[in-house]
Amino acid sequence: MHWSERKQPREDHGPVRYGPPAPDPGLPALPELADVLAAAAARTVPEPPGGGTILREAACAYWQRRGLHGGPQDIAAAPGAQPLLLALIAAYGGDVLMPRPCPATWMPQARLLGLPAYHVPTPAECGGIPDPYALLETVRRVRAEGGRPRLLLISVVDDPTATVAPPELVREACEAAVAEGLHIVSDETWRDTLHRHDTVLLSPAEMCPDDVTVISDLAGALTPSAWPVAVARFPATARAASRRARVLDILTALGAFVAEPVARAAARALHEPEAVTERIRQAAGLQAQVASAAHRAVLTAGALARPPQAGRHLYADLGPLRTRLAARGVTDSMELEEYLTRRLGAPAPGGHRFGDELGALRVRLSTGPLLGSTPEEQMESLTAVEPLKLPHVAQALSMFAAALDELR
Repeated sequence: MHWSERKQPREDHGPVRYGPPAPDPGLPALPELADVLAAAAARTVPEPPGGGTILREAACAYWQRRGLHGGPQDIAAAPGAQPLLLALIAAYGGDVLMPRPCPATWMPQARLLGLPAYHVPTPAECGGIPDPYALLETVRRVRAEGGRPRLLLISVVDDPTATVAPPELVREACEAAVAEGLHIVSDETWRDTLHRHDTVLLSPAEMCPDDVTVISDLAGALTPSAWPVAVARFPATARAASRRARVLDILTALGAFVAEPVARAAARALHEPEAVTERIRQAAGLQAQVASAAHRAVLTAGALARPPQAGRHLYADLGPLRTRLAARGVTDSMELEEYLTRRLGAPAPGGHRFGDELGALRVRLSTGPLLGSTPEEQMESLTAVEPLKLPHVAQALSMFAAALDELR
């Protein structure tokens, strides 16, 4: 039924129960970046639409180090991923396809623009990438209904599932999309948060350079979420240049300009000095240990979850615990969200926020609250050789496991 959701509005459950989940604040700001931000605090004029030269050149250098070449004329920046993606969707127009589940803001942005949007099932091994055969079937059905599928949103390193799509699956899905005339927007916000160095990550832009726009919210790994900035890399084609110009027009209309102090700090982070790369390395190592412990607790309780491979979340399916949850008045993902948020003392957004069926008992669990409740505790977790043995981490994990164990 993924294809039949076209133009079928969902019931509005109110801003608290159905709105997008609050962003994870992450670790304390890196002092080197905070100093750059403070030094530029007197600069009160915002960046031009799409970002200034310094920020765009830094983003260009960041992607060149990852094998994606181009010039600053191919880059656009915005104050966060939401306005940037909104401008991209509006610039391309047409029907939008996205995997199920997907980041919580994707579907609302398409709806805000009045564009039909469709979820496509993901394969068993990962999230973020649609199953290639399901993608082709969805495109066929949409066109048969008179639709105009034009844009595919994917995330190779996925939020919410914290999985990394295998390169062969990325290739198959992208080739299917391009063959059907779809442009691909690849959200690579979490690419620098891989838990293991031997995980193979392939950007769709490496395979289909003329058909992929890459976006990245720097809050994934480089900057605090309170400093909103995201960047997009367009293909080096005349058609893409026209789309970029349209994106800049839309950002201008929205007043979506990056604050110059934030732009300066973001540019420094994108150049990846030693302090930034060391923070990224430490954070990924810490999250790997804590997420693995949280994953074990989920499985021990009898629930299901793919092993987290990146980021600061894991995506749990509590369907096997449905009977025990029903005895507590929990029968859908909204009720599950409310129940676990109370029990854990931290946001636990239900799967309905990410495009999953309301009746599916799925939830995204953040590992951020397990690192400590104060900046001092979080920094202690970051630098500890064995963070799981720290009293505040051990206690948080114990409470996390207890909240799930009571459902066994």
